[in-house]
Amino acid sequence: MRDRGAWLCFADEAGRTLRPPKARTWSRRGHPPVIPVSGKGSGRISLAGLLCCRPGRRTRLIFRIRVHRGRKGDPKGFREKDFAELLDSAHRQLGGPIVLVWDNYTHHVDAAMRELIEARAWLTVFRFPTYAPDPTRPRACGPTSSTALETWPRAPPSNSPPWPAPDWR
Repeated sequence: MRDRGAWLCFADEAGRTLRPPKARTWSRRGHPPVIPVSGKGSGRISLAGLLCCRPGRRTRLIFRIRVHRGRKGDPKGFREKDFAELLDSAHRQLGGPIVLVWDNYTHHVDAAMRELIEARAWLTVFRFPTYAPDPTRPRACGPTSSTALETWPRAPPSNSPPWPAPDWR
């Protein structure tokens, strides 16, 4: 990456409904709370972003927002073409090759996205694994049970502190 002068970019996307959540609230007994809420909150907001890093340069955040109001023919979220436009825009803004770290979302691994990635020589893509390893899983090295912990050899006691003593003179 350093040899090519490439930007390391982490990509992700998120979506949220525009409808207010249902909630309960407190009020005096016999007086139900009245909270005015518009029922017209039908819609979604989608956001896709890139966090771009390069040694010796400041970190950049490049993102796009799409609002879907539920109208016929409106795209509901980001598709392959939208991601490709975001990557092209990032390439123009950053002015160099991009190494992209991405998850295995369905639209990132389909044939249309593979074609769009292959058409861009300045783009290298690495994908996260399809699962996250369990951090509490027993390790192959070291103790894995409480009895093994009790019999595990301990470091010899040391009378000196692990840091240098301050000079108070």
